[in-house]
Amino acid sequence: MVKNKLYWQYAASICLLFFAFIAYFVKANPAILSALDQPVSQLIRSNMSVPVTQFFLYITKFGNTVTIGILTALTVAICYKNRAVIEAVWVLINSALIAGAGNYLIKLFFNRPRPELSHLVHAPNSSFPSGHAMGSVLFYGTLIFLLPKFISNNSLRRVLQLILGMLIGLISLSRIYLGVHFPTDILGGLLLGSSWLLATYPIYKKQAFINRFKGHQK
Repeated sequence: MVKNKLYWQYAASICLLFFAFIAYFVKANPAILSALDQPVSQLIRSNMSVPVTQFFLYITKFGNTVTIGILTALTVAICYKNRAVIEAVWVLINSALIAGAGNYLIKLFFNRPRPELSHLVHAPNSSFPSGHAMGSVLFYGTLIFLLPKFISNNSLRRVLQLILGMLIGLISLSRIYLGVHFPTDILGGLLLGSSWLLATYPIYKKQAFINRFKGHQK
């Protein structure tokens, strides 16, 4: 168990290190990041069309604050109904506290202007790190980790985990396509969200085990 915990901590540290690397240039010299941002943005936006735009306008809604808030409330309710208190708390902390308040405060610190492109959706506040990318990882990523508790069928669980993973990726792409984020904003959000998720997963597992043991003793 100790080794497994270390593996998660190493992965979390690597994500945090790469985030810090990007964050340094966002704060100190954002022009350097244009070497990555510009070609990636051009590639993603090179074949813009009405059907693709409509698709990404739909997909991006799954990362909106209101959508994540509603889904978080439903998930917490389901967890409580199934007496999964630790799971409910973990979802709530990840989605509401870290992805919500945490991302907002970090954005205030970096205060990176959004791309000077035509924005296809309304996007207030600053740009780095992407709230949609960070929020998607912290909510849908948490669901990926929690699915084994609620779904015993391996095939169904893996399909759902794959869909959730693809959804995170598509939401992230949508923000670049719609012109409201630099690719490094997205990468920063994914890295910071993943770092928190990976670091807290072994803590969640430990508390869940303790709760199960206490329940067994009763």
